[in-house]
Amino acid sequence: MTQRFPYAIDPKYRPVLALFGFRRAKDAVTLDDDTFRATFGFVKIQTPRSNITGAHITRGYRWWTAVGVRGSMVDDGLSFGSNYDAGVCIHFAEKVPSVLRRSGHSALTVTVEDLERLTRALGDDDAGSEPEAGADPQP
Repeated sequence: MTQRFPYAIDPKYRPVLALFGFRRAKDAVTLDDDTFRATFGFVKIQTPRSNITGAHITRGYRWWTAVGVRGSMVDDGLSFGSNYDAGVCIHFAEKVPSVLRRSGHSALTVTVEDLERLTRALGDDDAGSEPEAGADPQP
């Protein structure tokens, strides 16, 4: 069964999101039995679900780095951000390439509406947990 997770959009960032080609009706995180796919305007990432090693909720992003598509300045992570409140950080066993980094990303943060449901769907039994204090959340 296919599950769709739309992004939680902060209305004040709609003009910025449009610059990335983002369309609410088209872009989302989609899971089926075998595949994880996330689209955000001009950027898409797809991998087998078996490549996902974990997922956790992160919060407290800096507003100036949280919106749009961006690579991490700290590691090889990628973010699809539509608000600065919270998202799900998804970790991959093997790096997943994108147009921003052909060598791949070891993690992707997505700011979807239903954080707990996505985290549970990706196999995390402790869907409400967050990283320890002091962890550097993406985006």
